[in-house]
Amino acid sequence: MSNRLSNEEIVRQILCKDMENISEEEDIIHLLLNQQVAENLNNSHQDTATKGDRIADRLASVAGSWRFILGFGAVLMLWILINTVVITVHAFDPYPFILLNLILSCVAALQAPVIMMSQNRQEKKDRLRAENDYRVNLKSELIVEDLHAKLDRLVERQEQIYARLEALEVNK
Repeated sequence: MSNRLSNEEIVRQILCKDMENISEEEDIIHLLLNQQVAENLNNSHQDTATKGDRIADRLASVAGSWRFILGFGAVLMLWILINTVVITVHAFDPYPFILLNLILSCVAALQAPVIMMSQNRQEKKDRLRAENDYRVNLKSELIVEDLHAKLDRLVERQEQIYARLEALEVNK
């Protein structure tokens, strides 16, 4: 009896519906089989993304790539070369490269919060995906448990039939 109650609670958790009118475990399993639990979270999450969210995601994907790192490193090296070797007399940013440090600080100050916004969105998506996986796994576990119980009943009935057949053969 306690097993049935726990299954009902699990199904309630999976389906998030009021199921007070369902009394049989078999009805619960059939309701669960008919209900789709899995969701494609990529599409639903992308539909709710604002323009700022999409920009943050794009910026995070670009700023976190090797192409960006190598390109930005090349720009820095070019900046340093121009201001130390090429233009030695009237360099627009002589050593210790104060203008370059200001630009780098501004880029970091703007880039870091945008990347964190993107990471927060990704974390939210990961939580939703984990919850979805949990619900699908619970549904699968209940279905496998139900199939196992049905197989046990079939084996038991088959053994009863086999015993009856043996009893009939003995009586002949």
